[in-house]
Amino acid sequence: MRYDCAIIGGGPAGLNAALVLGRARKSTALFDDNKPRNGVTHASHGFITRDGVKPEEFRRIAYEEVTGYPSVRHYPAEVVSVRRTEEGFELTASTGETVKARKVILSGGLKDTYPEIEGFRDFYGKSLFVCPFCDGWEMRDKPLAVVSSHPAAFHVLKLLYQNWSRDLVLCTNGSGHLTAEQREKLEARGIRIVDTPVASFAGSCGLLERITFADGTSIERSGGFVAPVQTPSGRFAEELGYEVGENGEIVTGPMGTTTAAGVFAAGDAAYVMPSQLIYAAASGSKAAMSAIGELTEEDWEAHD
Repeated sequence: MRYDCAIIGGGPAGLNAALVLGRARKSTALFDDNKPRNGVTHASHGFITRDGVKPEEFRRIAYEEVTGYPSVRHYPAEVVSVRRTEEGFELTASTGETVKARKVILSGGLKDTYPEIEGFRDFYGKSLFVCPFCDGWEMRDKPLAVVSSHPAAFHVLKLLYQNWSRDLVLCTNGSGHLTAEQREKLEARGIRIVDTPVASFAGSCGLLERITFADGTSIERSGGFVAPVQTPSGRFAEELGYEVGENGEIVTGPMGTTTAAGVFAAGDAAYVMPSQLIYAAASGSKAAMSAIGELTEEDWEAHD
């Protein structure tokens, strides 16, 4: 079967793109290997009518809605290759199945690589998080740590200090990314800075109690935010010929168009939004509208 559009990635961006395409009666193949980035998260926030929804419940509802449209087919598999053909694109799945499509939407999202710190996985998604906008409310007024070797740590601390908690410690892991002026501003507000690398997290039942450093010293904390290294999970730039930014993101226009004909991108893969459900879903909607617009023009002209 030749689909109007194939979507690679079944996160909120890909799912919302499938919803819009399905409602426009466009035949759609949705590829999703069921490895969501937020799979360990207990709840997602900031999406009106879905604030606090469990990620697995969000996916269940979304797939129920999307696959309710007869033109949308879900392929529970990873796409391992995409090649351009005279009629559009040919996608090969990890199952060996081959699908043809006129348009492609890339919504594979990001891959998070976290620092190798003992105990981190025991607390991630329970008392250690990534995004203050997603989980700052739940951590309000608690003694928190920010573990980050990224220059954006200063901004994260400002957000936390002004909105959710003033009992903060910055653990830089010896990165030296702070300027002297930034250190002075943080210390003037009572924010302690620890440059010694973090050795371990400790606590019970997913609730952080203590952070221990490489020199044996420790501090008591009830939670915090850990900055991962984020890289786009898409890997089809060479095959499809779209432009990639300096950090590996797919370069897109305001409506999800890429520099490659017939290829669109949505969600974190394109770095077009903060990493939140509501932004990703909106970008999926825009990319789908762009794809439908192109399909409409092509079909209109074909009948003249």
